[in-house]
Amino acid sequence: MAPAISAYELVTALHVIAVTVAFGVVFAFPLIRSAAASGAGPAAARRLEYTVARYLINPGLLVVLAAGIYLASSGHHWKEFFVQWGLAAVIVIGALVGAILIPSAKKAEQLAGQPEAAPLERRLAIVGWAISLIVVVTIVLMVGQV
Repeated sequence: MAPAISAYELVTALHVIAVTVAFGVVFAFPLIRSAAASGAGPAAARRLEYTVARYLINPGLLVVLAAGIYLASSGHHWKEFFVQWGLAAVIVIGALVGAILIPSAKKAEQLAGQPEAAPLERRLAIVGWAISLIVVVTIVLMVGQV
């Protein structure tokens, strides 16, 4: 009797779950920034942003990468554009989170309410939108296996 779900299907589900958990929150960052700007606490919003990045996005990236490697290897998809794009997306998102988002959010937390925080807030908004765009494009390419 064949198993109800194959290892490939199980890892695909894990991959989709990791993408949802790790990157779903990125789409909430503009709302968090908006709430902070309206008086809910810029410092707390920045702390939330870098804490989520460290403890949700970064580990999620590792699961997405590991599952993606398994799926690409198992399905012999390494030459496919969508796999190469996905690998590049993981690297770029990881770099944006580690090199820009986390340090900028920490600095913006320290400068919350001061004029010096404005360029950091703009940087965080741009990085957040860039990550969101990368995630959306990657999902479209993965689903279409372009």
